[in-house]
Amino acid sequence: MAGIPPTAPSMEAKPTVLPKIEEVVDYSNLPCPLPYEEIHRESMMSLKPEVFEGMRFDFTKALGPKFFLSHSVTMGPIEVPSQNPEPIKIPTANYEFGANFIDPKLMLIGRVSHDGRLNARLKCDLTDNLVLKGNAMLTSEPHSSQGMGTFDYKGKDYRAQFQLGSGTLVGANYIQSVTPHLSVGGEMFWTGQHRKSGVGYAARYNNDKMVATGQVASTGMVALSYVQKVSEKLSFATELQYNHMSKDVSATVGYDAVLRTARVRGKIDSNGCVTGFLEERLNMGLTFLLSAELDHQKKDYKFGFGFTVGD
Repeated sequence: MAGIPPTAPSMEAKPTVLPKIEEVVDYSNLPCPLPYEEIHRESMMSLKPEVFEGMRFDFTKALGPKFFLSHSVTMGPIEVPSQNPEPIKIPTANYEFGANFIDPKLMLIGRVSHDGRLNARLKCDLTDNLVLKGNAMLTSEPHSSQGMGTFDYKGKDYRAQFQLGSGTLVGANYIQSVTPHLSVGGEMFWTGQHRKSGVGYAARYNNDKMVATGQVASTGMVALSYVQKVSEKLSFATELQYNHMSKDVSATVGYDAVLRTARVRGKIDSNGCVTGFLEERLNMGLTFLLSAELDHQKKDYKFGFGFTVGD
């Protein structure tokens, strides 16, 4: 129409694209990795619950801020060696008395059973970076007692361990952080009693949402694990193990869920074994335990329940 100026074409505003900022890694300030034997810590929590059979009762009493006494009673069957594919179980009962001393720089834990078996653990911080660990099992049976001592040195971005054990066992391992999320390491061992030696290598990658680990040894064992953290209270885990010598392969899938007053863990593996473990906090200082394992291939079925009472 006459008298109306033509309108200018509309110009759509384009979104501003910010340049991608690359993360600068300070390789001189890398975090200290987990100990070599604990690289599978998250997957072990989900896939290796403390399954038991029968009845279990644990009582812990604090005699002071650092000293605790414990009593443990278990009643249930134990498996005996047999050529029969189905397991043979005999009923048994066991009582253990324990004494614990826990201090920020010293930890002493001892357990003695009614049949005279003694288990002891020691952890002592010699310096801020050097820790001495020891564990021993003493029995009245000949050639059955065992012991091991470990020196654990914690560096700024690495860990090193040296082990001495019964049976002329000598071992050492080292793990190093190479990035803020990746650590790699290796180990070696030698047993003079059996005249065997071996080496192994491992790697671990972790961030806020996942943990992936891999481990291989000259004994033919390969272990891979992956943990996905869905939230702070729920995680899923998978594991693959392969033995090159025996050609055995097994895969496992599990979960770990922390509820308001309970913790539930479970798994199922490629051999058809299903496991479930429940820890329910009934009251302050009172926890109910429920354990079950169904191994359809071996026709082995386990069920257990128990209570934990303590300060």
